Amino acid sequence: MFRLDTDQIETSYILHTGAKMLALAFLGMAASIMVGLLASRVGAGVGRGLRENVFRKVVGFSNAEFDKFSTASLITRSTNDIQQIQLLIVMILRMVLYAPIMAIGGIWKVFHTNVSMSWIIGLAVIIIAFVVLLLFLVVMPKFKVLQNLVDKLNLVTREILTGLPVIRAFSTEKHEEERFDKANRDLTRTNLFVNRAMTFMMPMMMLIMNGISVLIIYTGAHRIDAGNMQVGDMMAFITYTMQIVMAFLMITMISVMLPRAGVAADRIEEVLNTRETITDKADTENTDRKLTDCKGIVEFKNVSFRFDGGSENAISGLSFKAEPGKTTAIIGSTGCGKSTVVNLLDRFYDVTEGSITLDGVDIRDMSQKELRSHIGLVPQKGVLFSGTIESNIKYGGDFVTDEDMKEAAAIAQATEFIDSKKDGYAESIAQGGTNVSGGQKQRLSIARAIAVKPKVYVFDDSFSALDFKTDAALRKALSKRIKEASVIIVAQRISTIMNADQIILLNEGRTVGKGTHRELLKNCPEYLEIAKSQLSEAELAGEEA
Repeated sequence: MFRLDTDQIETSYILHTGAKMLALAFLGMAASIMVGLLASRVGAGVGRGLRENVFRKVVGFSNAEFDKFSTASLITRSTNDIQQIQLLIVMILRMVLYAPIMAIGGIWKVFHTNVSMSWIIGLAVIIIAFVVLLLFLVVMPKFKVLQNLVDKLNLVTREILTGLPVIRAFSTEKHEEERFDKANRDLTRTNLFVNRAMTFMMPMMMLIMNGISVLIIYTGAHRIDAGNMQVGDMMAFITYTMQIVMAFLMITMISVMLPRAGVAADRIEEVLNTRETITDKADTENTDRKLTDCKGIVEFKNVSFRFDGGSENAISGLSFKAEPGKTTAIIGSTGCGKSTVVNLLDRFYDVTEGSITLDGVDIRDMSQKELRSHIGLVPQKGVLFSGTIESNIKYGGDFVTDEDMKEAAAIAQATEFIDSKKDGYAESIAQGGTNVSGGQKQRLSIARAIAVKPKVYVFDDSFSALDFKTDAALRKALSKRIKEASVIIVAQRISTIMNADQIILLNEGRTVGKGTHRELLKNCPEYLEIAKSQLSEAELAGEEA
């Protein structure tokens, strides 16, 4: 008689099944690690791509676009907003793609266990969808407010940090603390509202899951009592139903992140879809070739300009010609449009009427790169970048040699303080040039413009931080270098532009005087009034003589 060794069969079955379970567990672990790795790489790649696209777009912005977006907002959009999208992508790849597999597997098993109670799953899904929809309606409007409040906090923080010397000088620390505290509290209050609304969802989901379990047990118990269902089937149905509900719960957890990521995506899209007001024409290459031997003749022809949303022109009917070897000076009261002239020449804005030409070519027909390669701009506020003195003077391009750098530094009267530094030209410059004085910063800015050997020099009130001795020495050295270049100087002090070949006096954007210093003293009452306020009677008498 044949006897079965049941112990051996059971042991073999347990070992075989256990081995498969362990193998599946290790396979699941490996898959989870791989999914996490791939999700992180994809998320980081998307984030990097978005940051690159936003940065490239922002770099191409003109002043008009910067007037629309604040610097603080652009920083938030490039960091916090992109981070929200990156986090959502990681969670989608890790959970959303996994959840449908769980749900489909659970539904397939349910229909092979007991179809009669499948209505319970439908009820659970409907309730979950209703809770998520309600949450969206309550929370969605707050997310846009939240991102705007992040912008505001960044703006306040940036203003306070950059303006600390002024804040301390006027002892307004308390006021700034209150301003920061208000922005911080507004953001915290909104964050708390959003997070409380989100945390409300998890208890609701657990309540739904437990309620569904009770409903299954209640319905299943009646069927078991009637002999229509086995206890094992009911337990299996509970397990599969929880698997389906968990899948929907995972998707719901992602849906919590969707509103904020959606708002962030809209804000990033707003930047990427912003149409630049200053663009190059398609056929600028032919124009660029004509200017390979640029002479530097700049002409403003009846130029008028109005800011977006402005009711009046900032510049009206401005006409003048700047020629090589000659200096054109622009002077006037604060807000008269002097710096606007510089912005128009460098095409940070485009003229509203009239035209600006370089060697007879309209600057709008040239590429921006070509135009600016012929202009050496020294802005009103000296800007230095973190690095070294050498990297700042050579900032114009790799073509600037060591000889060019040292010559430019000598002309800008910067050699003395550079040589006094321990590392000379290799001396480090802090972010924003905070480790050098205002005068040193301005001289390095002037040296940077001189080093590229442009055909048009533009000094936007660039000598204001220099003492008279340094100013005079710089001008004397500069005059030898710029014999074949046009010079345009924007200034507040008459002493700065007395020797200019042509002086243009602006008043509320209009030309009220044009000529040499002596001519304007005789023919322009407005210029004479400015001269009387700045020059001594002896100096004035000497000039009028």
